[in-house]
Amino acid sequence: MAEPALITTSALDLRDALPQGGALLGLDLGTQTIGTAFCDAGWRFASPGKTLKRGKFGADREALGALIRERSIKGIVLGLPLNMDGSEGPRSQSSRAYARNLSAALGLPVLLWDERWSTASAESALIAQDMSRAKRAGRIDAAAAAVILQAAIDAMAGGFA
Repeated sequence: MAEPALITTSALDLRDALPQGGALLGLDLGTQTIGTAFCDAGWRFASPGKTLKRGKFGADREALGALIRERSIKGIVLGLPLNMDGSEGPRSQSSRAYARNLSAALGLPVLLWDERWSTASAESALIAQDMSRAKRAGRIDAAAAAVILQAAIDAMAGGFA
């Protein structure tokens, strides 16, 4: 097991933890699936990746670990499901626990990023591409992960939050 790394809700803290930059992995954690997204080492563009079937944490760790090794990932941005008023509920606590487990297992810093509206934004973008409902269903989680990751890297580059 790796040494636990930084877990934060501040984009600036993650930026400071990675002074050399590096590719990041974005995650949209659902109850049945995990949407993935990746960004370049210079934190310019996020792109949707695969949608993984969510299982027991050990299986998730192995699948995510393989992606991390394959793409030389230096940090993780995990969607934090806040209530519309900004408060945290049971889903937020579940995501925080997942972040702690990921950090301990993989030794990478984790940024918990507000994911409100990420799925709606991703769906709007897929509809704008004239994608069928069936195709959208298979890609929405990865697209939402890309929305989450892009918002976080924009904040890191712009010096916000």
